[in-house]
Amino acid sequence: MGHGASRLRRIVHEVAKFGAVGGAGVLVNLAVFNLVRHTTDLQVVRASVIATVVAIVFNYIGFRYFTYRDRDKSRRTREMTLFLLFSAIGLVIENGVLYVATYGFGWNTPLQNNVFKFLGIGIATLFRFWSYRSWVFRALPARETPPAPAPVLRNEPAVPAKTKQQVP
Repeated sequence: MGHGASRLRRIVHEVAKFGAVGGAGVLVNLAVFNLVRHTTDLQVVRASVIATVVAIVFNYIGFRYFTYRDRDKSRRTREMTLFLLFSAIGLVIENGVLYVATYGFGWNTPLQNNVFKFLGIGIATLFRFWSYRSWVFRALPARETPPAPAPVLRNEPAVPAKTKQQVP
């Protein structure tokens, strides 16, 4: 199997793990969003921002310790800073969709809120996947494998035998 197929398999595996964590994060996000919406008097976008922040914390733990556990861990401060920066951009994308639907178009029923919250999550997820894998959870440099030693044949001695010196 070629290098391209191996790389494709790694990417598919990464997308699957990202999707598993992200899918659980979507459930956390929507559950917290609906809980806050139905138990408080907060406006829809404020409730959504709270839910997004909870999901960001949940997702960081899942990404760091499951999806990208084999990635570089030597610069955690940089990783966390970039994760928060890109997560904040994702938060704006996600909640911007909900804001436009709710306040721009007046679509403000519970069903519409959830549909546009979900749509915003989907759009923001595309950005997050690209930014997290490209900038936050950087791959470790590929290790160079040393060349394998030449095999020793059984019929040949490993070390040349000493020859008897002839006395003149």
